[in-house]
Amino acid sequence: MRLATVKLEGNETAVVIAGEKAVTVEEVNKAEGKKWATALFEIIDSGQLNEMTDWYNREGKEKILDGTIPGIDAATLDYKPLYRNPSKIWGIGLNYVDHASDLGEIAPNTEPASFMKPTTSIIGAGETIRIPHQSERTTAEAELGVIIGKACKDVEEADALNYIAGYTTIIDMTAEDILQRNPRYLTRSKSFDTFFSFGPQFVTPDEVEDLMKLEVSTMINGELHRKNTVDHMTFNPLNLVSFHSKVMTLLPGDIISTGTPGAVVINDGDVVECRIEGFEPLVNHVRDLKVVAKEEIAEETGV
Repeated sequence: MRLATVKLEGNETAVVIAGEKAVTVEEVNKAEGKKWATALFEIIDSGQLNEMTDWYNREGKEKILDGTIPGIDAATLDYKPLYRNPSKIWGIGLNYVDHASDLGEIAPNTEPASFMKPTTSIIGAGETIRIPHQSERTTAEAELGVIIGKACKDVEEADALNYIAGYTTIIDMTAEDILQRNPRYLTRSKSFDTFFSFGPQFVTPDEVEDLMKLEVSTMINGELHRKNTVDHMTFNPLNLVSFHSKVMTLLPGDIISTGTPGAVVINDGDVVECRIEGFEPLVNHVRDLKVVAKEEIAEETGV
């Protein structure tokens, strides 16, 4: 099943997507006599996702496609972030050996190089990444996102899949020039507003035939920058869930951004994308706040 959060009539609400059609969960509830939550985070947090997925695979997909449940054209959806307030966002640095070599660094090979990001960095598909005044070199990184489905503590890798609600596309930003001054500046370099885009769609595990063979691509202005497959990660997604569950309890809706095959420098006017085979692409435009400020001054002064 594929879910998303979209804006309809001024409100953000969850929709179920089947092919070229989408229906709000509210419409599903009316048509099917259900009482499912109408916000994606609440669907995950309440434990209703498995029941919804079973319904979708049993009969829901067919009812959406044949119009039994009134829907809308999925191509017209105004996507928003899947949700805005997860308890935790974990990021994983240098998880592909090739990416580490890009930066002239040695990839961690005994434990993941993880960091956390604030919820204030979240944006969604179609929203604008803003390069901050403090950075002259900001990068964007396409990544596979893993979303936790239930409380997860001290879980072994072999059991990790049982705690995963689904997957999504992510673009993670880094003020690389700040980070290169001192590795202790990692948190600051990762935490500016708009530095974490995720969505547009949430994909349940049953839709993913082979997690390890998913191909993740960082795109810039329609051109491929770098791609790689999940099985070339140093620490695969199941390992990451297990490892971090032994650090702290992972909660429903928590996000693990699993690392990028390659970071690309972004500039004002660029369009950056995360493409994962079988997923709806995540696309964001870029504005540099330094350029914006100059444009505003020129407009005010006429110079």
